[in-house]
Amino acid sequence: MTAHKMPADKSASAPRQSCVLTFSKPTAELFEAALPTLKEESKQCIENLLSYRARCTQVKFPRRQSAAVLVPLFIGRAGDLYVLLSRRSASLRQYAGDTALPGGKVDPQDSSAEDTARREAFEEIGLIPDRERVPLLCVMEPFIAGNKMVVTPVVVLILDNTMQPSLNQSEVTSIFSQPLASFLTSSFPFHPYRVPDPSVPYHTTIEWEWSGGGRIRMHRFLTGREADGVKPVSGLTASILIYIAVWGYRRAPDFEFQPPNAPTQAQQIACALLTPSSPLRLACVREGIDTNMMATFILHTLQELNSWPGMIEWDKSGQDWRLPTEGLISQRINVTKQEKHDNADEHKDMHKERQERRWEVGDGAKSGESEDAGQRSGQNKRKDGDAKL
Repeated sequence: MTAHKMPADKSASAPRQSCVLTFSKPTAELFEAALPTLKEESKQCIENLLSYRARCTQVKFPRRQSAAVLVPLFIGRAGDLYVLLSRRSASLRQYAGDTALPGGKVDPQDSSAEDTARREAFEEIGLIPDRERVPLLCVMEPFIAGNKMVVTPVVVLILDNTMQPSLNQSEVTSIFSQPLASFLTSSFPFHPYRVPDPSVPYHTTIEWEWSGGGRIRMHRFLTGREADGVKPVSGLTASILIYIAVWGYRRAPDFEFQPPNAPTQAQQIACALLTPSSPLRLACVREGIDTNMMATFILHTLQELNSWPGMIEWDKSGQDWRLPTEGLISQRINVTKQEKHDNADEHKDMHKERQERRWEVGDGAKSGESEDAGQRSGQNKRKDGDAKL
């Protein structure tokens, strides 16, 4: 198992203003009411998520290939943070029966990823889009699903425990919860007797080769409800929850998140933007979005994040730029850069040629003026000097 270094938390020794103070008064009152049961670790997790600021959310992806998921957190009886998960209906055409977060594609009336996530959660599980009783904690960096859909996680905190779910049975069969911190451990957060086969590990992984070079690792966590037909938390949902748990609790998981040569989400998105047949790139073309500029912006943002003091060490996997310099992204980015370089060189050559022509014309004029000035008599030195300028 790879050791993961964590940066020193300089803020721990220095007093800072609570991010919870950014809540509206009704929300702050609900939060204050929950404080007596809230563990210090949970409170710090909420603070960390409130202070999280995503960079790539500035990028406007094509709407038809954009989606959002809501990550609804709530405070359990013992003061721990739990995440609300749903079991998708078996009648759905895609991902039938899977364990998932509520969410879906962007609709024309949605003005933000938060709007999309809240709307979908209301449609699927009846979670009222009330920003006071269910305040926003943060909008995370986007993920890519199936190399074609950009998915933005939106993290909220359910403060009103009197809210009752109302399931849309055509989409969701049931809902349940799991501790957020359980996505940072490879050991059972519940008694193994709850799974049909206790010899099956709580946390497992699978890997495959990425088209751009390197390998991608996907994670799988048991729910303890497998005997009832509930599938494990896996794939994109698991990756999102690991990421949120790491940023919230400010600690690395006790397992290796990705191989050393794994591409980051930003690199995967950039690769999809630069692949000619990618649905994401084709959607960009239809909506008039410059995919080369977008990919370059995303990768530059990645480079800035790599030097960000708050970066958690485990999250730097793939950010040493070995992969981009050796893989498919580099080749495509380099082609773009070469085209821009060639265009710049061509522009410089044209500018130089025009400049030389001006000089030739100027030299001819100067020579003629100088000769004419020598033939004329009584011309003062100032005029002669001017003719040579």
